[in-house]
Amino acid sequence: MNTFSWIFVIALALSLGVKLWLAQRQIRAVSLNRNRVPDAFADKIPLDAHKKAADYTLANTRLGRLELLWSNLLLLGWTLGGGLQWLSDLWQGFGWQPVPTGVALMISAFMIMAVLDLPFSLYHTFVLEERFGFNKTTLGTWLGDMLKQTLLMLALGVPLAWAALWLMQESGSLWWLWLWLLWTGFSLLMLWAYPAVIAPLFNKFTLLDDDKLQQRIQSLLDRCGFKSKGIYVMDGSRRSGHGNAYFTGMGQNKRIVFFDTLLETLDADEIEAVLAHELGHFKRKHVQKRIFTMMLMSLAGLALLGWLSQQPWFYQGLGVQTQSNALALLLFMMVSPVFTIFLQPLSSWFSRKHEFEADDYAAQQASASDLIHALVKMYKENASTLTPDPLYSAFYDSHPPAPVRVAHLSGKTR
Repeated sequence: MNTFSWIFVIALALSLGVKLWLAQRQIRAVSLNRNRVPDAFADKIPLDAHKKAADYTLANTRLGRLELLWSNLLLLGWTLGGGLQWLSDLWQGFGWQPVPTGVALMISAFMIMAVLDLPFSLYHTFVLEERFGFNKTTLGTWLGDMLKQTLLMLALGVPLAWAALWLMQESGSLWWLWLWLLWTGFSLLMLWAYPAVIAPLFNKFTLLDDDKLQQRIQSLLDRCGFKSKGIYVMDGSRRSGHGNAYFTGMGQNKRIVFFDTLLETLDADEIEAVLAHELGHFKRKHVQKRIFTMMLMSLAGLALLGWLSQQPWFYQGLGVQTQSNALALLLFMMVSPVFTIFLQPLSSWFSRKHEFEADDYAAQQASASDLIHALVKMYKENASTLTPDPLYSAFYDSHPPAPVRVAHLSGKTR
């Protein structure tokens, strides 16, 4: 172990400690408020539903603590424990050229990681979600999804990894800039292709067939200047009882998607208000801002990797004695989250800011009170806690806490 090894271990311990502390705060806050519905929701959420949301949140948080401990143990095993070095030596033994060897190393590492995470995925779906009445999927559907995900990872991951490693090998000292261009292009392509090509592999999408509701939605779209390739209903009930709505795609391939479970829960006024919120993200250019931010972050990250990949202490400090482009990429992807934990609350803050802006837009184009009613129904149906710990929420939550969000919207109804 060298100096960087100790820096890594200390950073990992601090990151783990902060996350476990936040999880304990969340458990305490939700437990203390389990038996009383907050005053703002007392006439909207029954006590039984509030208790269910608390129990569901507690179960997820406790499971999350175990996943956190497991992932940190695996990270140590991959790095200082010699796991990556062993896997690299295994593939080096075949005597292939650097690029195919690196591709095999990366794909096999990702597949092993996925297999090691399977017990948590199975437990979450078939035990935790089942216990609270949300799981609608069967083992056959779950296995089919896993097979599709694996094939999709191979179909997309192998050529992408091959191109990345070839660029790192052939494009000189500025390979990181070329790799950034490749990654940016791939990400934009996926944004365009996801709604039309990838999502239909897992769910069925049908055009909304409620003429009255469709006319109402189209009127809202016209007022907002939004053009899409259609208003679709997704068979979310096939896998889960949770409901949601979103718009996806870019350019001329934008789509509006409602979960069928959401349409069963909300009335027409509330559906219009929820859609107005989603359109608020579009009108306030939140998607473009997030894409631009991610492009800058990935550029900075790859520039840093371009320097780190030339430093022997980077590899040795993380338990790897062999230097290679594939190992540099894997180590950076595995370890960088440990050192960028401070970005999580900043990212969450920006996301919550965008949610407030989208709510404001919805209040202008539809009805703030209808959006409040819709949100309350969604909190109830999705068993979302109304009493999160403030620090936990500030660190993790992409959406404002329920009381804060409803209070903000209530000010728009006057």
